[in-house]
Amino acid sequence: MEFPQQQKPAGDGKIVYPPGVKEITDKISNDEVVKRLKMVVKTYMDMDQDSEEEKQQYLGLALHLASEFFLRNPNKDVRLLVACCLADIFRIYAPEAPYTSHDKLKDIFLFITRQLKGLEDTKSPQFNRYFYLLENLAWVKSYNICFELEDCNEIFIQLFKTLFSVINNSHNQKVQMHMMDLMSSIIMEGDGVTQELLDTILINLIPAHKNLNKQAYDLAKTLLKRTVQTIETCIANFFNQVLVMGKSSVSDLSEHVFDLIQELFAIDPLLLTSVMPQLEFKLKSNDGEERLAVVRLLAKLFGAKDSELATQNRPLWQCFLGRFNDIHVPVRLECVKFASHCLMNHPDLAKDLTEYLKVRSHDPEEAIRHDVIVTIINAGKKDLNLVNDQLLGFVRERTLDKRWRVRKEAMMGLAQLFKKYCLHHEAGKESALKISWIKDKLLHIYYQNSIDDKLLVEKIFAQYMVPHSLDTEEKMKCLYYLYACLDTNAVKALNEMWKCQNMLRGLVRELLDLHKLPVSEANNTAMFGKLMTIAKNLPDAGKAQDFMKKFNQVLGEDEKLRVQLETLISPTCSCKQAELCVREITRKLTFPKQPTNPFLEMVKFLLERIAPVHIDSEAISALVKLLNKSIEGTADDDEEGVTPDTAIRSGLELLKVLSFTHPTAFHSAETYESLLQCLKMEDDKVAEAAIQIFRNTGQKIETELQQIRSTLIPILHQKAKRGTPHQAKQAVHCIHAIFNNKEVQLAQIFEPLSRSLNADVPEQLITPLVSLGHISMLAPDQFASPMKSIVANFIVKDLLMNDRSMGNKNGKLWTTDEEVSPEVLAKVQAIKLLVRWLLGMKNNQSKSANSTLRLLSAMLVSEGDLTEQKKISKSDMSRLRLAAGGAIMKLAQEPCYHDIITPEQFQLCGLVINDECYQVRQIFAQKLHLALVKLLLPLEYLAVFALCAKDPVKERRAHARQCLLKNITVRREYIKQNPLAHEKLVSLLPEYVVPYMIHLLAHDPDFTKPQEYEQLKDIKECLWFMLEVLMTKNENNSHAFLRKMVENIKQTKDAQCPDDAKANEKLYIVCDVALFVIANKSTACHLESPKDPVLPTKFFLLQDKDFKNDKDYLTAETRQVLLTGKPKTTPVLGAVNKPLTVPGRRIFTKTTAGSDTASNASTNSQLSSSAINKNSNAATEPSESRSQENNENPVIKNDDGKKEEAGQNATPDATTEASPVKRRGRPPKSAAAAPAVAAEKEGGAVAGGGAGRGRKRAADPVSDQSGESINIKMSKQQQQKDEGTKRQIDLQRWPCLSREKDKVRKREPEEETGRALGRVALLLGSEGDTERELESSPECVISGRKDKERYPPEQGQADCAAWSATCSQGESKSAKRGAPSGRQGETISGDKTGRLAVKRKSVKARSKL
Repeated sequence: MEFPQQQKPAGDGKIVYPPGVKEITDKISNDEVVKRLKMVVKTYMDMDQDSEEEKQQYLGLALHLASEFFLRNPNKDVRLLVACCLADIFRIYAPEAPYTSHDKLKDIFLFITRQLKGLEDTKSPQFNRYFYLLENLAWVKSYNICFELEDCNEIFIQLFKTLFSVINNSHNQKVQMHMMDLMSSIIMEGDGVTQELLDTILINLIPAHKNLNKQAYDLAKTLLKRTVQTIETCIANFFNQVLVMGKSSVSDLSEHVFDLIQELFAIDPLLLTSVMPQLEFKLKSNDGEERLAVVRLLAKLFGAKDSELATQNRPLWQCFLGRFNDIHVPVRLECVKFASHCLMNHPDLAKDLTEYLKVRSHDPEEAIRHDVIVTIINAGKKDLNLVNDQLLGFVRERTLDKRWRVRKEAMMGLAQLFKKYCLHHEAGKESALKISWIKDKLLHIYYQNSIDDKLLVEKIFAQYMVPHSLDTEEKMKCLYYLYACLDTNAVKALNEMWKCQNMLRGLVRELLDLHKLPVSEANNTAMFGKLMTIAKNLPDAGKAQDFMKKFNQVLGEDEKLRVQLETLISPTCSCKQAELCVREITRKLTFPKQPTNPFLEMVKFLLERIAPVHIDSEAISALVKLLNKSIEGTADDDEEGVTPDTAIRSGLELLKVLSFTHPTAFHSAETYESLLQCLKMEDDKVAEAAIQIFRNTGQKIETELQQIRSTLIPILHQKAKRGTPHQAKQAVHCIHAIFNNKEVQLAQIFEPLSRSLNADVPEQLITPLVSLGHISMLAPDQFASPMKSIVANFIVKDLLMNDRSMGNKNGKLWTTDEEVSPEVLAKVQAIKLLVRWLLGMKNNQSKSANSTLRLLSAMLVSEGDLTEQKKISKSDMSRLRLAAGGAIMKLAQEPCYHDIITPEQFQLCGLVINDECYQVRQIFAQKLHLALVKLLLPLEYLAVFALCAKDPVKERRAHARQCLLKNITVRREYIKQNPLAHEKLVSLLPEYVVPYMIHLLAHDPDFTKPQEYEQLKDIKECLWFMLEVLMTKNENNSHAFLRKMVENIKQTKDAQCPDDAKANEKLYIVCDVALFVIANKSTACHLESPKDPVLPTKFFLLQDKDFKNDKDYLTAETRQVLLTGKPKTTPVLGAVNKPLTVPGRRIFTKTTAGSDTASNASTNSQLSSSAINKNSNAATEPSESRSQENNENPVIKNDDGKKEEAGQNATPDATTEASPVKRRGRPPKSAAAAPAVAAEKEGGAVAGGGAGRGRKRAADPVSDQSGESINIKMSKQQQQKDEGTKRQIDLQRWPCLSREKDKVRKREPEEETGRALGRVALLLGSEGDTERELESSPECVISGRKDKERYPPEQGQADCAAWSATCSQGESKSAKRGAPSGRQGETISGDKTGRLAVKRKSVKARSKL
């Protein structure tokens, strides 16, 4: 559009003024000018666009008003009136303005813009005129005229700046609306928005400006919303230049781009439609700080409450999630912090975030792991539904984080969730159920070694799980139902927590008692010991020791403080009284006041642990009332999520635990009356717990509560005679603990029980045996004579030495307690009775202990079947072996009996840890560990754990290693804490276990061939299993001490069999292996030993003075095998084709993995033990991944690859035995084969029985590397000799048959079939072997004298490999179990001497290169 020609005023250039208005010139005063202008303004206001005549008439005036006189007039009022006139002129003459000069128009609009600043003061008398000016301009859109000006941008910029600067909170809606109309018309009707103009709008969004003028921000926000379609392109261009092209000079706002994007997104996401892809580009920048800025921005955009950016822009969302794995730590940290807002505002995105938070919960940076927890917990505290189970699982994992800060945050976060949703039920039962695991998990952390963890668990328990601030009844209700809902491990942890607190109270009590004694050196030493022990139970043991010394000094000086502390730990202290005492003690230690007082904090830790904040007499009464309500059925059990029976049982268990730690709180008639009601209940566990509570708390019943006493005695008598075994035990101990006339009471129980013993009714024997055993232990002198008669005539002769019933021949090695026969249960209790009787006597004057130990040893040698009548089932035999091993271990805890236990008996006991039954090994190891960790057992029993290296189950080996670590740590700590222990180092120092271990391994029944690689590797593994733990640190040059000790052993001889050259050789070989291991694992072992080791004379005898053993028993090749696990490579020669028709030859095939997963069912066949896989890996790790070795129905593969369940579809006839393992600890007896064959015939053996046993497989007694043959013929004289010695205990003869004595007794014809089936199974290889597998099996070794003649020894291992190939030729692809008939080229026959031969057709051997 072009401007029209300048219009000429009418009247020959004269200016026409409105009527009554005189000429306005610079000659008149300002007041007069104002007066005349007001009249002009009124005239123009009244005019409209249709007044053509007036428009022409006043054209001159319009041009005159745009003169310099008016535009530059210094008077404010003049300028305002002129501006109003000009605005009306533009309205009247629209659409063409009367001014045609571009410069004049620019001056006019700049002038008008300047006048708009007057809008700022709403209280000005002229404000209405300013408003009129604004309204007029906005309504007419006068500024649109400027679009045709070249420099219109300057006018618009000035206008926008003016309006944004003048707006304030005093302006009404109309002012803002007119401003908006004015600016939006310029933006929407123009050709575009320049960068400078855009800056004048966007600058108001920057946080600094936003805070200065909120109204300007709102105006800009509204303007952008209204003009979004037009201005979006301009905004996109701006961000494109800054973000993508990097042109920061295009605008002064370039450094605020991310703030602007955030604000623009909040205003309207459409403003950034084209900008978001640019952010994706920036997320991949190489500059970490730049990525961090973009991540911070996008975190705010995605996390905004109403943001839909994640769903609308999935590529950007996915790209943003990728920054969770950014290499820059601050970027990952920012992402994690964002997740909290995102979870709260956008629960639908939780699924996307979960996987990334999972990775970050394992981030190497502590701060990031910490913030992951904070993120999840904060969202959970807002609404539990915002966090899924997987997110809570991440927090659960971090409770075991290696960093204390992370662990603490996780534990405290879970505790807060528990209190909010489980304790206060803020979100209903469903939410409480969702996080019901928290209580158990938090208590499980008490098992951790860190004292910080334990203290935090105690704090959480006292503040969040059972808040001590609640009143007593509410507090006990929380505890009562919490205890009922805990799992077994959590209950144990809670019990341990109370036990530790009680122990600490006892230490403080002992410390205070020492303060009452006169000052002396001994007193100071004892006091120091107590302080060190207390410090170990506080955080930061180093500082705790110093602070405890200071606290002890304060106690010595301040008697009032001692009184307060004594009150606090008094058994009668109430919870309220405890709080007052803690407050008073803290107040006294506060002076002088300091900003941080670490000494006071440490004392607070101590006071928190010893203060009884939960349990007192009132609390116990409240618990008993809750228990009564549960019994009566009036409690809220169902509402709390537990059944009444569970509530009653757990309530009694809770009271039982508290009776140990707070016995005084139970002493009330009301409490005991309730416990008497529990004794009459049918639930055995409830009654047992009630008796135990009486036992722990009833010391004053006889003197103060006669009525309770008279009611209690007959109940205890009845439980001791006819209750459960546990009830009987507790009843006897209860009588002994709380009654003065206990001798009379015990006699009234003993006499009728002793007369009623009847072995023919084993069901009625168990409880009497338990009662008699405990009576004989508690009152040995009173019942010495009758007990000896009972033991000799009934226990041993009538019960243990007789098998009255036939056991269940199902082949299982373990069954549940309910399935054990009553007779065996009675025998187990009989064994325990013998032990209790001996423990009560505590002397061996009558040699009863010797007889008992011989009996127990015979029990182990006979594998649990003492009579060897084969009436007892395998599972019952396992029970009896476990009982016998545990009995010897129990007797060894008494010094007088430990001295008479022979090395053979010790070895028998130790070998139980390698029993074939998994449960026997497990339970025995637990008993062994508990006795050792309490320092009850002698040090030599720690050596038994070395045998655990042979356990085929990984979990058992790991458990044994943990037991070793714990025991060694306990012994080292005991030596440090007890100065007197240095006099008994031989019995306490862990390093002194090595001689016992070496002696035990030298007499290992598996160690039969001292030079065989596999057996030496087993010995090495056992040695390293122990030495690895012992050599973790080289304290006091202990490595050199170990070396010196082993060297000294090598200069002695075996005290067990000093004249046996072979036994001594094995001892020296084990010593050499031990020296080899020590030297390879330590560089400091060759230093000088700090002291000369002392060797136990019970196991080692000194040689003559001239004796010097410097022989090296390990060859270079053996050392190579021990070091690398394999010998040097030997070239394999071609095999020679020879017929395999030699009678008596045994063929050994590789045991496949399939046989390793079979059950524990076994056979006693000596033949079986000869076919054991010699492969080291298969021997040591046959079932790494198996967690339960004794599977009751093991899966067995048949020929077609299908699966069967042993004991159901599989039968002995249809199974192929996979080299069953000979049980350890049994001496070689020729007669042992007969029961084995009978067992096979009766179906007692299940396929693969040996593979799952709890021991490494014994080395192959038939095959050796030299290929020497073994004659399997046996003379009748030799048979008779073996028959006569079958019960002899001789550990030297336990190993698998030696070369000279590997003979098989003559079998009867009816026994041949069962034996043959087992033999054929061995010959055919393990099930599932293919022909190729059998061919390539290096363990297929043939031995025999004829072989030696045919193939000279020089061929060595090459011949073995060749023979292996020869053996495997002609075998079918799948060996059918127990089905020898129908195999072409193979027959089974038995000769007159009972030998079993396998005949095969000659086949051509295949060469192996």
